[in-house]
Amino acid sequence: MPIRFTFRQLEYMVAVGDAGTIALASQRINVSSPSISAAISQLEEEFGIQLFVRHHARGLSLTPGGRRLFNEARRILETAGALNDLANDISETARGPIAIGTIVTVAPLLSAAMRRSFEQAFPDASVSLREGNQIELLRMIGRAEIDVALSYDLEIPKDVDFEPLASLPPYVMFPLGHPLAELDELTIEDLANEPMVLLDMPLSRDYFLSMFQMAGLRPTISERTSDLSVARSLVANGFGFGLINIRVQNTTAPDGQPLVFRPLVGDLRPMVLGLITKKSGHRSRVVQAFCDHVSRAVKAGELPGIPPQSQSPS
Repeated sequence: MPIRFTFRQLEYMVAVGDAGTIALASQRINVSSPSISAAISQLEEEFGIQLFVRHHARGLSLTPGGRRLFNEARRILETAGALNDLANDISETARGPIAIGTIVTVAPLLSAAMRRSFEQAFPDASVSLREGNQIELLRMIGRAEIDVALSYDLEIPKDVDFEPLASLPPYVMFPLGHPLAELDELTIEDLANEPMVLLDMPLSRDYFLSMFQMAGLRPTISERTSDLSVARSLVANGFGFGLINIRVQNTTAPDGQPLVFRPLVGDLRPMVLGLITKKSGHRSRVVQAFCDHVSRAVKAGELPGIPPQSQSPS
Protein backbone atom coordinates (compact mmCIF):
# COMPACT_ATOMS: atom_id res chain seq x y z
CA MET A 1 0.00 0.00 0.00
CA PRO A 2 1.57 3.32 -1.05
CA ILE A 3 2.27 5.96 1.58
CA ARG A 4 0.13 9.02 0.93
CA PHE A 5 1.47 11.36 3.58
CA THR A 6 4.76 13.21 3.90
CA PHE A 7 7.25 13.90 6.65
CA ARG A 8 6.35 17.58 6.25
CA GLN A 9 2.69 16.86 7.05
CA LEU A 10 3.75 14.90 10.13
CA GLU A 11 5.98 17.78 11.19
CA TYR A 12 3.06 20.20 10.94
CA MET A 13 0.80 17.88 12.94
CA VAL A 14 3.38 17.56 15.72
CA ALA A 15 3.91 21.33 15.75
CA VAL A 16 0.17 21.95 16.20
CA GLY A 17 -0.07 19.24 18.85
CA ASP A 18 2.74 20.91 20.81
CA ALA A 19 1.53 24.47 20.32
CA GLY A 20 -2.21 23.97 20.81
CA THR A 21 -3.07 26.46 18.08
CA ILE A 22 -2.31 26.66 14.38
CA ALA A 23 -1.30 30.31 14.74
CA LEU A 24 1.34 29.56 17.37
CA ALA A 25 2.60 26.54 15.42
CA SER A 26 2.89 28.82 12.38
CA GLN A 27 5.11 31.22 14.32
CA ARG A 28 7.29 28.45 15.72
CA ILE A 29 8.04 26.67 12.45
CA ASN A 30 7.73 29.71 10.17
CA VAL A 31 5.07 28.19 7.92
CA SER A 32 1.82 29.89 6.95
CA SER A 33 -1.32 28.97 8.85
CA PRO A 34 -3.24 27.97 5.68
CA SER A 35 -0.45 25.51 4.76
CA ILE A 36 -0.61 23.92 8.20
CA SER A 37 -4.42 23.76 8.15
CA ALA A 38 -4.33 22.10 4.71
CA ALA A 39 -1.77 19.55 5.90
CA ILE A 40 -3.89 18.64 8.95
CA SER A 41 -7.00 18.23 6.79
CA GLN A 42 -5.10 16.06 4.32
CA LEU A 43 -3.83 13.82 7.12
CA GLU A 44 -7.31 13.48 8.62
CA GLU A 45 -8.68 12.52 5.21
CA GLU A 46 -5.87 10.04 4.57
CA PHE A 47 -6.09 8.40 8.00
CA GLY A 48 -9.86 8.54 8.09
CA ILE A 49 -9.99 9.90 11.65
CA GLN A 50 -10.29 13.25 13.33
CA LEU A 51 -6.92 14.30 14.74
CA PHE A 52 -7.95 17.48 16.57
CA VAL A 53 -10.99 18.90 18.28
CA ARG A 54 -11.49 22.53 17.28
CA HIS A 55 -12.43 24.73 20.25
CA HIS A 56 -13.89 28.12 19.42
CA ALA A 57 -11.36 30.81 20.50
CA ARG A 58 -9.42 28.19 22.50
CA GLY A 59 -7.32 26.51 19.86
CA LEU A 60 -7.16 22.77 19.23
CA SER A 61 -6.69 19.64 21.31
CA LEU A 62 -5.77 16.15 20.18
CA THR A 63 -8.47 13.49 20.08
CA PRO A 64 -7.57 10.17 21.75
CA GLY A 65 -6.79 8.68 18.35
CA GLY A 66 -4.98 11.83 17.34
CA ARG A 67 -2.82 11.57 20.47
CA ARG A 68 -1.71 8.06 19.50
CA LEU A 69 -0.84 9.18 15.97
CA PHE A 70 0.86 12.31 17.34
CA ASN A 71 3.15 10.21 19.56
CA GLU A 72 4.01 7.86 16.69
CA ALA A 73 4.59 10.78 14.29
CA ARG A 74 7.02 12.34 16.76
CA ARG A 75 8.88 9.02 17.04
CA ILE A 76 9.06 8.73 13.24
CA LEU A 77 10.43 12.27 12.91
CA GLU A 78 13.04 11.61 15.59
CA THR A 79 14.09 8.42 13.81
CA ALA A 80 14.36 10.28 10.51
CA GLY A 81 16.47 12.92 12.21
CA ALA A 82 18.74 10.21 13.60
CA LEU A 83 19.28 8.93 10.04
CA ASN A 84 20.46 12.40 9.01
CA ASP A 85 22.78 12.48 12.01
CA LEU A 86 24.18 9.07 11.08
CA ALA A 87 24.81 10.18 7.51
CA ASN A 88 26.63 13.26 8.78
CA ASP A 89 28.74 11.17 11.13
CA ILE A 90 29.66 8.77 8.32
CA SER A 91 30.61 11.65 6.03
CA GLU A 92 32.38 13.43 8.93
CA THR A 93 30.71 16.67 7.89
CA ALA A 94 28.73 19.11 10.02
CA ARG A 95 25.74 19.68 7.79
CA GLY A 96 21.99 19.98 7.92
CA PRO A 97 19.57 22.00 10.06
CA ILE A 98 20.26 23.13 13.60
CA ALA A 99 17.81 25.13 15.73
CA ILE A 100 19.46 27.37 18.32
CA GLY A 101 17.77 29.13 21.22
CA THR A 102 19.20 32.10 23.10
CA ILE A 103 18.16 33.74 26.36
CA VAL A 104 16.51 37.06 25.50
CA THR A 105 18.96 39.18 27.48
CA VAL A 106 21.92 38.13 25.32
CA ALA A 107 20.12 37.37 22.05
CA PRO A 108 20.61 40.88 20.58
CA LEU A 109 24.34 40.67 21.29
CA LEU A 110 25.13 37.12 20.30
CA SER A 111 22.52 35.42 18.09
CA ALA A 112 23.21 37.04 14.74
CA ALA A 113 26.99 37.14 15.21
CA MET A 114 27.10 33.48 16.27
CA ARG A 115 24.96 32.43 13.34
CA ARG A 116 27.10 34.33 10.85
CA SER A 117 30.42 33.00 12.11
CA PHE A 118 29.13 29.42 12.42
CA GLU A 119 27.63 29.35 8.93
CA GLN A 120 30.87 30.78 7.54
CA ALA A 121 32.84 28.01 9.26
CA PHE A 122 30.29 25.30 8.32
CA PRO A 123 28.58 26.35 5.08
CA ASP A 124 26.58 23.11 4.88
CA ALA A 125 24.80 23.90 8.15
CA SER A 126 21.39 25.56 8.08
CA VAL A 127 20.75 27.61 11.21
CA SER A 128 17.44 28.80 12.61
CA LEU A 129 17.24 31.01 15.70
CA ARG A 130 14.74 31.21 18.56
CA GLU A 131 14.77 33.31 21.70
CA GLY A 132 13.01 33.12 25.01
CA ASN A 133 13.35 33.33 28.75
CA GLN A 134 14.89 30.45 30.68
CA ILE A 135 11.64 28.55 31.20
CA GLU A 136 10.69 28.91 27.54
CA LEU A 137 14.08 27.69 26.38
CA LEU A 138 13.98 24.64 28.65
CA ARG A 139 10.50 23.86 27.33
CA MET A 140 11.76 24.13 23.73
CA ILE A 141 14.63 21.76 24.52
CA GLY A 142 12.24 19.28 26.13
CA ARG A 143 9.94 19.35 23.09
CA ALA A 144 12.84 19.08 20.64
CA GLU A 145 11.88 22.44 19.10
CA ILE A 146 15.52 23.51 19.40
CA ASP A 147 18.72 21.47 19.44
CA VAL A 148 20.77 23.65 21.76
CA ALA A 149 20.26 26.75 23.89
CA LEU A 150 22.70 29.41 25.06
CA SER A 151 21.49 30.40 28.50
CA TYR A 152 22.22 30.48 32.23
CA ASP A 153 22.63 27.82 34.92
CA LEU A 154 19.20 28.52 36.41
CA GLU A 155 16.97 25.61 37.49
CA ILE A 156 18.56 23.13 35.11
CA PRO A 157 16.46 19.91 35.13
CA LYS A 158 18.01 16.46 35.31
CA ASP A 159 17.05 15.49 31.76
CA VAL A 160 19.27 18.12 30.11
CA ASP A 161 23.02 18.70 30.01
CA PHE A 162 24.54 22.07 30.87
CA GLU A 163 28.03 22.84 29.55
CA PRO A 164 29.41 25.94 31.34
CA LEU A 165 31.14 28.51 29.17
CA ALA A 166 31.57 31.79 31.04
CA SER A 167 31.23 33.13 34.56
CA LEU A 168 29.47 36.50 34.49
CA PRO A 169 29.60 38.58 37.68
CA PRO A 170 26.88 41.17 38.33
CA TYR A 171 27.13 44.84 37.41
CA VAL A 172 25.07 47.81 38.53
CA MET A 173 23.63 50.22 35.95
CA PHE A 174 23.22 53.87 36.90
CA PRO A 175 22.18 57.02 35.09
CA LEU A 176 25.01 59.43 34.40
CA GLY A 177 25.49 61.74 37.38
CA HIS A 178 24.13 59.35 40.03
CA PRO A 179 26.17 59.79 43.26
CA LEU A 180 26.88 56.06 43.57
CA ALA A 181 28.23 56.01 40.02
CA GLU A 182 31.27 57.87 41.36
CA LEU A 183 32.36 54.74 43.23
CA ASP A 184 34.67 52.25 41.52
CA GLU A 185 32.69 49.29 42.92
CA LEU A 186 29.64 48.73 45.08
CA THR A 187 28.23 46.27 47.57
CA ILE A 188 24.64 45.14 47.85
CA GLU A 189 24.35 47.21 51.06
CA ASP A 190 25.08 50.36 49.04
CA LEU A 191 21.92 49.72 47.02
CA ALA A 192 19.50 48.87 49.82
CA ASN A 193 17.81 52.29 50.00
CA GLU A 194 17.98 53.11 46.29
CA PRO A 195 15.03 52.61 43.94
CA MET A 196 15.52 49.57 41.73
CA VAL A 197 14.46 48.79 38.16
CA LEU A 198 14.02 45.01 38.30
CA LEU A 199 14.65 42.91 35.20
CA ASP A 200 11.55 40.84 35.86
CA MET A 201 12.08 37.60 33.93
CA PRO A 202 11.34 34.08 35.19
CA LEU A 203 14.21 32.72 37.32
CA SER A 204 16.46 35.71 36.50
CA ARG A 205 14.49 37.92 38.88
CA ASP A 206 14.94 35.33 41.64
CA TYR A 207 18.68 35.42 41.06
CA PHE A 208 18.85 39.21 41.41
CA LEU A 209 16.54 39.34 44.42
CA SER A 210 18.48 36.56 46.17
CA MET A 211 21.46 38.91 46.46
CA PHE A 212 19.45 41.13 48.79
CA GLN A 213 17.88 38.21 50.64
CA MET A 214 21.28 36.72 51.46
CA ALA A 215 22.29 40.06 53.00
CA GLY A 216 19.04 40.26 55.01
CA LEU A 217 17.86 43.21 52.92
CA ARG A 218 14.79 44.01 50.86
CA PRO A 219 15.21 46.08 47.68
CA THR A 220 13.04 49.09 46.94
CA ILE A 221 11.58 48.08 43.58
CA SER A 222 10.31 51.13 41.72
CA GLU A 223 9.82 49.59 38.25
CA ARG A 224 9.62 46.12 36.72
CA THR A 225 10.13 45.08 33.11
CA SER A 226 10.93 41.87 31.26
CA ASP A 227 12.66 43.77 28.45
CA LEU A 228 16.34 44.63 28.93
CA SER A 229 16.16 47.56 26.52
CA VAL A 230 13.28 49.06 28.53
CA ALA A 231 15.22 48.48 31.75
CA ARG A 232 18.23 50.34 30.33
CA SER A 233 16.04 53.27 29.32
CA LEU A 234 14.31 53.42 32.72
CA VAL A 235 17.67 53.43 34.48
CA ALA A 236 19.17 56.03 32.14
CA ASN A 237 16.21 58.33 32.81
CA GLY A 238 16.59 58.16 36.57
CA PHE A 239 13.91 55.70 37.66
CA GLY A 240 16.38 53.59 39.62
CA PHE A 241 19.45 51.41 39.34
CA GLY A 242 19.49 48.12 37.47
CA LEU A 243 21.39 44.83 37.80
CA ILE A 244 22.82 42.98 34.84
CA ASN A 245 25.45 40.32 34.13
CA ILE A 246 26.33 41.19 30.54
CA ARG A 247 28.71 44.15 30.42
CA VAL A 248 28.46 45.71 26.95
CA GLN A 249 30.61 48.46 25.47
CA ASN A 250 27.56 50.46 24.41
CA THR A 251 26.94 52.74 27.39
CA THR A 252 23.82 54.40 26.06
CA ALA A 253 20.19 53.39 26.47
CA PRO A 254 18.00 52.87 23.37
CA ASP A 255 16.73 56.45 23.70
CA GLY A 256 20.28 57.82 23.63
CA GLN A 257 20.60 58.61 27.33
CA PRO A 258 23.98 57.67 28.90
CA LEU A 259 24.50 54.81 31.35
CA VAL A 260 27.27 54.04 33.84
CA PHE A 261 28.24 50.47 34.79
CA ARG A 262 29.96 49.57 38.04
CA PRO A 263 30.93 46.11 39.37
CA LEU A 264 28.97 44.69 42.29
CA VAL A 265 31.32 42.98 44.75
CA GLY A 266 30.91 40.72 47.75
CA ASP A 267 30.03 37.09 48.33
CA LEU A 268 27.74 36.93 45.31
CA ARG A 269 27.22 34.02 42.95
CA PRO A 270 27.92 34.94 39.32
CA MET A 271 25.64 33.85 36.53
CA VAL A 272 27.17 31.06 34.48
CA LEU A 273 26.45 31.19 30.77
CA GLY A 274 26.50 27.85 29.02
CA LEU A 275 25.10 25.50 26.42
CA ILE A 276 21.99 23.46 27.17
CA THR A 277 21.20 20.28 25.25
CA LYS A 278 18.87 17.35 25.78
CA LYS A 279 20.59 14.61 27.76
CA SER A 280 21.44 11.89 25.28
CA GLY A 281 24.09 9.30 24.55
CA HIS A 282 24.61 10.83 21.11
CA ARG A 283 25.02 14.41 19.91
CA SER A 284 24.73 15.06 16.18
CA ARG A 285 27.81 16.29 14.37
CA VAL A 286 26.30 19.68 13.54
CA VAL A 287 25.26 20.27 17.16
CA GLN A 288 28.69 19.23 18.42
CA ALA A 289 30.32 21.51 15.86
CA PHE A 290 28.22 24.44 17.09
CA CYS A 291 29.03 23.75 20.74
CA ASP A 292 32.75 23.57 19.95
CA HIS A 293 32.51 26.73 17.86
CA VAL A 294 30.91 28.77 20.65
CA SER A 295 33.28 27.36 23.26
CA ARG A 296 36.31 28.44 21.23
CA ALA A 297 34.82 31.91 20.69
CA VAL A 298 34.22 32.37 24.43
CA LYS A 299 37.75 31.27 25.37
CA ALA A 300 39.18 33.66 22.78
CA GLY A 301 37.11 36.58 24.06
CA GLU A 302 35.36 36.98 20.71
CA LEU A 303 31.80 37.35 22.02
CA PRO A 304 30.64 40.85 23.05
CA GLY A 305 29.83 41.35 26.72
CA ILE A 306 31.64 38.17 27.74
CA PRO A 307 35.21 38.54 29.04
CA PRO A 308 37.82 35.92 28.04
CA GLN A 309 37.73 32.99 30.43
CA SER A 310 41.11 32.23 31.98
CA GLN A 311 39.72 29.01 33.45
CA SER A 312 36.59 26.91 33.02
CA PRO A 313 33.64 28.28 35.01
CA SER A 314 32.31 26.01 37.72
